[in-house]
Amino acid sequence: MIRILLAEDDNSMREYLARSLERVGYSVVSVDRGTAALPLIETRGFDLLLTDIVMPEMDGIELAQRAA
Repeated sequence: MIRILLAEDDNSMREYLARSLERVGYSVVSVDRGTAALPLIETRGFDLLLTDIVMPEMDGIELAQRAA
């Protein structure tokens, strides 16, 4: 199963995306900010990172760069 980390600060969008991805068979862990996503990336294996670009504390660009 493909494991996806979803970083999205908008609650309704995060819930919608997580439900939609789970409905088609993906395993999804969702967080509300980049600073919450980074430790998960470092300690758990994910196949894909989906991130919003504009988020508080750490934007999606910085998160993607630090995740690489």
